[in-house]
Amino acid sequence: MKCISLSLAAGAAVLALTGCAQLGLGQPEDSRVPVVAAPVEQATAASDLPEATAANVAAVPADPVLTSAPPPPPTAKTQAALDTTTPEQRKQAAAPTPTAATSKSLGTTVASLGTPTEPGFWLKTPLVKSETKGRVTNKANGKSSAVTLIPIEGPATGGSRLSLPAMRLIEAPLTELTELEVTLGG
Repeated sequence: MKCISLSLAAGAAVLALTGCAQLGLGQPEDSRVPVVAAPVEQATAASDLPEATAANVAAVPADPVLTSAPPPPPTAKTQAALDTTTPEQRKQAAAPTPTAATSKSLGTTVASLGTPTEPGFWLKTPLVKSETKGRVTNKANGKSSAVTLIPIEGPATGGSRLSLPAMRLIEAPLTELTELEVTLGG
C-alpha cells in the first residue's frame, strides 16, 4: 500500500511540473520578459525591522493598483502571456519602500507559485489575518516586490503561494519553493 501511495504522489508531482513546463513556467531566464527590480543595496533587511502586530496589519490597507491587472486570455500558455501586469505596475512593485520606519516584519515563509491565471502582485499567506499591503523579499538574491498580502488558513509556519508576476519580479524559480521575508507596508 505504501508503494502505491508513493507512486501516486510521484506521478502527481511529475504531472504538475509537466503542466508548468507546457505553460512555459519553467523556462530559462533568457526567455523571460525583462522587468525592473529593486537594487539589492536599497532594500532594508527584514531582520532589522520590528515585529508587526495585528493592529499594524489592520492599519495598512491593500493597494488596489497591485491587484488590478486583467485576467490572462484563455489561450495564454507562456509566462509573458499569463503575466498581464503593466510595465508601470511592475515598476511600482519593484520600487523600494520609501521609509523603513513604516515597515514591520511579519516573518519568513516558503512560497510556491500560486494560480498563474490569477492576475496581480499578491502573496496568499497564513502570516496575516486580513488583506493588507506588504513586501516580499527573495532571500536567495535580495530582490523584492510590493504585494497585496491575502490571508489563508493555516499555522504561521505554513507555506504560502506567490503570484506569477511577483515570482518573475523577484526572479524566483517558478518550479521550486522560494524562501521569502515578508514585511508589512510596501
